[in-house]
Formats: sequence, C-alpha cells, structure tokens
Amino acid sequence: MGPVGGLKKRRKVEKKPEENGSGSSEKGGSVDWWDEFSKRINGHHFPQRGLDKFQSIFKISRRTFNYICSLVEDHMMAKSRNFTFTNGKPVSFHEQVAVALRRLGSGDSLLAVGDLFGLHHFTVSQMTWRFVEAMEERALHHLRWPSNETEMTEIKCKFEKMQGLPNCCGVIDTTHISMCLPSSDPDGKVWLDHQKNYSMVLQAIVDSEMRFRDIITGWPGKMEDWLVFQSSSFYRLCHKGQRLNGKNLVLSEGLEIQEYIVGDSGYPLLPYLVTPYKGKELPESKAEFNKRLSATRLVAQRAFARLKEMWRIIHGVMWRPDKHKLPRIILVCCLLHNIVIDLEDEFQDELPLSYNHDEGYKQRCCGTVDVKGVDLRDELSFYLSGKLPPDFSTFSVPQS
Repeated sequence: MGPVGGLKKRRKVEKKPEENGSGSSEKGGSVDWWDEFSKRINGHHFPQRGLDKFQSIFKISRRTFNYICSLVEDHMMAKSRNFTFTNGKPVSFHEQVAVALRRLGSGDSLLAVGDLFGLHHFTVSQMTWRFVEAMEERALHHLRWPSNETEMTEIKCKFEKMQGLPNCCGVIDTTHISMCLPSSDPDGKVWLDHQKNYSMVLQAIVDSEMRFRDIITGWPGKMEDWLVFQSSSFYRLCHKGQRLNGKNLVLSEGLEIQEYIVGDSGYPLLPYLVTPYKGKELPESKAEFNKRLSATRLVAQRAFARLKEMWRIIHGVMWRPDKHKLPRIILVCCLLHNIVIDLEDEFQDELPLSYNHDEGYKQRCCGTVDVKGVDLRDELSFYLSGKLPPDFSTFSVPQS
C-alpha cells in the first residue's frame, strides 16, 4: 500500500451521536453488553483517576463509544463472522468494537489484549482489522479540510486570538512512528531514519483545536519533511491554486495577507507556508515574529502528543508491524483523535497537555525559499510589530 494522503469525499449521511448514550440497535443495548463484558475483567486493576472503569479501560466516554459503534455497525455486521471467546461464548458487536478500541488505545500486544478479555490473539487481530476497515469506510468525514468560508473563518479567528497571526489556516508538522523490524527484513534499511531508528513518518496539518485537517503517512522516517510535503495532495492543490485560495485579508494601510499555514524550518518558505527567520542576532521585530510563530506551532506538537498518548498502538516502538497495513492504522487513530474532539469528549480534559511527541529527533532545515514567501513573512512581521515596511510600495501583494 502506498502512502495515505488526500482523502476522497464519500457520499455518506453522517450519523449523529445519541444523547442518551445508546448508539446501536443490537439486542440488549449498550448497558447490558457492558455489564456482562466488565465481569470478564474484574480481576484486572486499572488506574481510576476519578473515572469509571469504562473510561479507564477505553479512554473515551460511553457516549463517544456508542457514536463510534453507530458509524461502523452496518459495515462490520455486513461481514459478520461468528467470533467466540475461549469459553465458546459468541462475541457481540459491541464487544468486538471494545476489543479493537482497547488494542488501539492501550498498544498492548495481541496476547495481552486476548488474555484481558478471554480471546485468542488471532481473534483480537481479526476484530481490530475489521474495525479499521469499517472506520476507513464510514468515518472519513471526521478528517477533512474546511468545506466552507464560515468554517475556515472560525479557524482563522481562533489562530489570530492565539498569537495575533492574521489569516492563518493551520499548522503543519511531522512525527515518527517507531518500529522494530527483524534483521532479516530485506527492506529494513529503507526504514532506517536519521536517528538510526526504524520509523514511518506521519505529517499533518492541524487546526486551532488540535484537530487533524489533512494527513499524509506511509513514507519512511528518513524522508525529509519538505519532501514528504511535496509528495502530498495538499501541496499539489496549493500549487494549482485550489487550496489556501480564500480571500486576502486587508489590513492597515492597504496591506493584504493571503491564506497560509505555518511550519518550522524543516519546511520551505512559500507564498502559502510561513516558516521562521533564520539566524541568532535578529532584529527585534523578526525575533518577536519567531516567538509568535513558535507559540502558534505548539498546537501541532500538542496534537501529536495527544494522538500518541490516547492511541498508544502508535506510541513507543511497534513490534514488527505490517508496513502495508500500518498507514491505515495510523489514519484510523487520527480519525479517532478527531472524533474525541468533535464530540467534546470529557475524557480529553483528564489528559495532561504535553508537547513531547518525537523525543530524540533533531530539527532538520530546508533551504528552499520563494520570494513571495519572503514578502508574506516580512509583511506579517511588520504588521505584528505595529510598523509598516520601510518602502511599502516595493512589496508585492500575494494573489489569491
């Protein structure tokens, strides 16, 4: 399987989360299945931290769980198979989803998850993969670029409230999914990154609420950030003028700023991608601009840290993963991350904010600079400093 990039729109009717916490038509309902299912794990201890046992095990509320069930039920039940526990009892639909979410959320081995729920490890694997396929089919509407001006305007307003950056549409960043590969793997060297780890890269554009708006994954971790970006459908759409093509924002004295995203020095400076000024002895206005840019970029670092904390199958080092299936697992983890945000799940408030998602990886710099990107960055810097450029007439206005 190739890298997962731009997501195609599917004509699906989005199912609304049920307010009463029941999201499935399965006989017995969500309350009955959990009462029975929880008896299987009474001998295991989980950190409570003021949460009930369900949230401690699955790291989401029951309301979110039931909404996820409502998304995947038709797809999973259409390919129904008679899964059974080791004691011969059939595994219900809700229990299948619970097993898959525990596997993705805990990162525990197939054997450990099977032992927890009384299942054979091969059954855990099959259930998890069936869930992944269903999420790919039914949940893609939770990961998309803003579809209208109203939605984009709200995002831009929130970014401006953060650090004052006007007309900013998102933050781009990269993280690595570490892997343990067998020494006999003939393709092993391909996946050996600059830090001598085997890894796969995940690059994402994040909005002001840590929601993933566009992702690309599947490339080896040694691939430079700017090359991953240039391989993405997002880059191609921007290059054709079909993305970040909204109205220019008119600021003071006729200064116009087009839509853009921000990134670190691992990315090229483009007419729609703003990166920091380089150098140590910078003028006050440029140093202040870098501080604001860095503070804004923290939203992407928090998003990646939260993603890996909640869906720990991609946290740490994955044991000999199927490199063809891994991009799809990463995609589904991103979808689940967004669903938790979209449903305003209260569990996310219990997790500490962290910025550390790529420990040990050093910043690598890109030297590509576009003159229109230079103009855009200078205009933003002067605007934020409350000054006008020395010769405003020499500045070209970016075109939308």
